[in-house]
Amino acid sequence: MSLTASAAAGAAASDEVVPDRDQRDEPAKGRRSARATAERKLGWMLCAPAVIVMLVVTAYPILYALWLSMHRYDLRFPDDREFIGFRNYGAVLSNSLWWQDLTNTLVITIGSVLVELVLGFALAFVMHRVLFGRSVVRSAILVPYGIVTVVAAFAWRFAFDPTTGFVNGLLNTERSWFTEQWSSYVVIITTEVWKTTPFMSLLLLAGFTLVPQDVVDAARVDGATATQRLRRIIIPLMKPAILVAVLFRTLDAFRIFDTVYVQTRGAQNTETVSILGYQTLIGRLNLGLGSAVSVLIFLCVIIIAALFVKGFGTSLAQQRGEAS
Repeated sequence: MSLTASAAAGAAASDEVVPDRDQRDEPAKGRRSARATAERKLGWMLCAPAVIVMLVVTAYPILYALWLSMHRYDLRFPDDREFIGFRNYGAVLSNSLWWQDLTNTLVITIGSVLVELVLGFALAFVMHRVLFGRSVVRSAILVPYGIVTVVAAFAWRFAFDPTTGFVNGLLNTERSWFTEQWSSYVVIITTEVWKTTPFMSLLLLAGFTLVPQDVVDAARVDGATATQRLRRIIIPLMKPAILVAVLFRTLDAFRIFDTVYVQTRGAQNTETVSILGYQTLIGRLNLGLGSAVSVLIFLCVIIIAALFVKGFGTSLAQQRGEAS
C-alpha cells in the first residue's frame, strides 16, 4: 500500500515539474517568431533608403505612363486626345498579337533561365573548387557578361549566318537559322545563355559560401555519395542564393529587347512584348496604346516577382522554422 502511494506521489511530482510537449514548444515558437519579426524589421530598415530613392526616381514615369494609358493619344493626331479609361487595356488584351508575343517572351525566358541555372551552377562549382589560378578562372568566366548586349547579339547573329558564320561549319549543316521560328529561338536563347550565364554563376558562387564545409565533410564520412551530398545538403542550403539568381534573371529575361531586335526584329514570329511596346509607342507614335502595353509589362514583372517571393520565400521560412 505504501509502495502504491509512493508511486502516485512520484507521478504527481513529475507532472508538476515536467511540462508536456506543447508547453515546452511554446517558448521556442515564441523565440522563433520574435527572431523572424526582428529580421523583417531589420530588412525593411535596410531597404528603406533604396526604396525611397527608387520611388522618387520612378514614381513620376510610372504614374505618367499610367495616365497616358487611359487616354486616346496619338502624336499623329494630337488634337484628338481624350480620356477613355481602361479601353486601351481592353484593346491590347483582346488582341491576339499581345498573347502571341507574351507566349514568345515566356518561351525565351523559361528556356534561357533553365539552361543558365544548370550551366551557372556548374561554373559556380568550378570557381568554388578550383585551387590554383582562382582569380584567373573567375575573370575568364565573367568576360561574356562584360560585353554589351548589342555587341553580343551581333556577334552571334554573324556566327549563325549561313554565309559568314562558323556554326554551320562546326555542325556540318547548311541551315538558314533565321528563316524558322524554332531555329530563331535557338539563336536567341544561345545568345542569352552565353551572355548572362556568368551573372547567374556569380550569384550562385556566393551561395556556395553559405554551405559549411564541415557539414559536407561529415556527410562524406557518414558514407553519403556526391549526388546525395548535392541533393540533400548543398542545394537546400543554397536555396536563398538560387532564389535570388533565378528571380533576377527571370525578370531580366522577361524584358528582353536588344537580342531579339538585333537578330530578328520580331520576324518569324519571335516578337516579344518589349518589342511590341516599342513598335506601338515609337513606331506608330501611339502613346495611349504604347503606354498600356508598358504598364501591362510592368504588371507582369510584379506578378512574376510576387510568385517567386511567395512560393520560394515561404519554403525558405519553413525551412528555417519561422513560418507561422
